[in-house]
Order: sequence, then C-alpha cells, then structure tokens
Amino acid sequence: MINRRTLLTTSLAAAALGTPALAQRKTWVMPEDYKPRIINLQGDLPAGEVHVDPRAFALYWTLPEGKAIRYTCGIGRAGLYESGTFHVGAKKHWPSWTPTQDMIKRDPASYKQFEDGMPGGPNNPLGARALYLFTPGKGDTFLRIHGTSAPWTIASAVSNGCVRLTNAHIAHLYQQVPEGTKVVLH
Repeated sequence: MINRRTLLTTSLAAAALGTPALAQRKTWVMPEDYKPRIINLQGDLPAGEVHVDPRAFALYWTLPEGKAIRYTCGIGRAGLYESGTFHVGAKKHWPSWTPTQDMIKRDPASYKQFEDGMPGGPNNPLGARALYLFTPGKGDTFLRIHGTSAPWTIASAVSNGCVRLTNAHIAHLYQQVPEGTKVVLH
C-alpha cells in the first residue's frame, strides 16, 4: 500500500543515490551521514518551510507532524553568510550564473572571466537547480539555495553567501518547495 511515509522514503532513497542526469564531474563518495533523512524536529515549526542551521551545515524542509527532511549543506564563508527570513521568489532548472560585482572585486582572478555570465549546465557553479531568495522590500537578494558541481564542498563554509546542496539533493528539494515558501537562514 502506498502511503505518505512510503512515498517520502522512496523519494529520499532516490535523492540519496542521485541520478545519471545529475552526475558530478568528479568521482566522490558521499559519507553516509551526509545523505538526506527524515528526522524529528526539536521545536514547533510549521510544515512547508526551509530552515538552515549554519553551525550544523544542515538544511531542513519541514514536514507535518513535527518532522523534517535534513539535508547536509554548504554555506557562505566567514563574513558572507547572511542570516534572515526570505521567501522563494523564483526557481530555475539548470540556472545560468553571473558573479556579483562584489564577488569580482573580492577575487578578480576567479570571477572576472565570468562577468558576462555562464550558461546553465554541469560545470556551472549553481548546479542543477536553484531556489532564488527574495525579501519583500528588496526583491532578489542574490542569495540562492543551489546545487554544486563540487559536491565535496558541502558540510563546509566556502561559498560567497549561498547555501549549496549536491545536485541530486537540490533536485529533490526543488520538487518539494513551491515559489513563495518561507526560508529562514538562522
């Protein structure tokens, strides 16, 4: 019999395995504790929200009945992680990417060559999917929850402020999260 638990478990198993279409360009074996799993939440968070705990390198997609799917994530390096409350203002499949002017100023050797942008694809730093974070007064914040072509960088603080997941995990989360979803970066 198919019920919600069976459906969630099956979909989590698929996300943990990844898919050939979202294959990474280098061989990397994901540690077992990095794989998504359903957990019991401590506290009372409504279902249908995204919460990121930077100290634990954890992204939580909240579910009914005090549960959540926990994904291991990478975060912004020191001074670049921006906590706050946002909403998903846009979703992109194989998004294009253009470094911000601040990124180019901080590291021109790495980013100047991409100032006109880069099309979506397996070598793009935003990976397979991206959730664009907006605020009511500002609109697009240039913060993203996105995949990565470098999955070995999850569980570390290396990005320019975005939250990153493996490509398989962002593809799974992307299917769950509608535009307008509340996102809290703690």
